[in-house]
Amino acid sequence: MAELKCGVDNCSYNKDKCCCKGDIMVGGTHADCCNDTCCESFAQRKEGSYTSSLEHPCRTISIDCEAVKCMYNSNYKCHAEHVDIKGGGACNCYGTECATFQEAQ
Repeated sequence: MAELKCGVDNCSYNKDKCCCKGDIMVGGTHADCCNDTCCESFAQRKEGSYTSSLEHPCRTISIDCEAVKCMYNSNYKCHAEHVDIKGGGACNCYGTECATFQEAQ
């Protein structure tokens, strides 16, 4: 599991730069750079939305990953120690990206 820092402030799973979902999926089957990836688990926070008191942000999280060209991807699982998800004003998952992506050599 990776330590996740989420910079997608308007995602409904983001709480204090951590994720309350439990696991995420990074998309980007043909990604050659971080701009070609996205957090497919993104869900846009609605104005005045309710956050369950049962949801707890986690610093470490399981990350499934479709970016097969990434050096941290092994059998569709991310094995990076730390992962940054970016996308400050995202309206959908395509406005996000895995900033940790590094193309395997």
